Amino acid sequence: MRLRSLLPALVLATLSALSLPALAAYPDKPIRLIVPSAAGGAPDALMRALGTQLSQQMGVPIVIDNKPGGSYTIGTMDLVRSAPDGYTLAYGNVVSLATNRSLLSNVPYDVEKDLTLIANTLRLSNLLVVNNDLPVKSVPELIAYAKKNPDKLAFASDGNGTTAHLGVELFKSVTGTSMLHVPYKAATAAMTDLIGGGVQLMMINTPVSGPQAQSGRVRALGISSSKRSSTYPDIPTIAEAGVPGFEVTAWGGIVGPAHMPNDVVTRLNAEIRTALANPALRERFKVLGAETDPSTPEQFLDLSRRETAKWARIVKESGAKID
Repeated sequence: MRLRSLLPALVLATLSALSLPALAAYPDKPIRLIVPSAAGGAPDALMRALGTQLSQQMGVPIVIDNKPGGSYTIGTMDLVRSAPDGYTLAYGNVVSLATNRSLLSNVPYDVEKDLTLIANTLRLSNLLVVNNDLPVKSVPELIAYAKKNPDKLAFASDGNGTTAHLGVELFKSVTGTSMLHVPYKAATAAMTDLIGGGVQLMMINTPVSGPQAQSGRVRALGISSSKRSSTYPDIPTIAEAGVPGFEVTAWGGIVGPAHMPNDVVTRLNAEIRTALANPALRERFKVLGAETDPSTPEQFLDLSRRETAKWARIVKESGAKID
């Protein structure tokens, strides 16, 4: 009887012991990190920096796989179709996790049903920059010029639904100006055309716009954050430069397919938070124009929900559309 009563406990202990190596073994092979935008842009640079740190911590390669196109849907759908084992992850941001729902008539995935939100990682601001030949040197001058020349100015973005797109749509809405949107597949291509005069302005992430503004290849009029950047302290906020209350912030983190094991999500979240606390990575993010912004999975999901509602309202009020 005594042996019979011990059997359930022995079985449970055996099963627990068998499960420990499986958990301890993760990860035991390279992890693919999909970046749903082109190489050379802000997401790519930031995720490569994070991937390097995570690789050092976890002991396996983090392989960046750029999958641009479709307002982040191509790369995101690649993730959705992947096995939920923790070996395929992706960068998910304000576009794929918030604005797409308002701008696209048929988003091929459901954020809450088809994805696992693991951790937010960063926030960054955009610089409002103009071609050097445009005869404006301040935000008020840009507004005045745009009002005198309706639909004569073309603004570039790194794709529909990005903060580079919707930031200017918000700017147009609150300033009563009208400008034409020219979306590009990559931020670097958009910046090249801005420098060359193919388009006249852009409100793009600081990792792309900051170095060009500092080198004098474009002219910075303002930054989209609520306060000045410590990296670019001489550039006024767009709010203080003449558009009170204006603020646009981009954000992004790590997501996985739906139905990932809880222990793998917990492990990844802990590793990401540890990486973001690393002084060298924090400094690298700062150089790239971003602030580290770690979160729990629950906080990341709440951010996605809040931003989805916020941008839905802005899209409706501004009349933003896919171009």
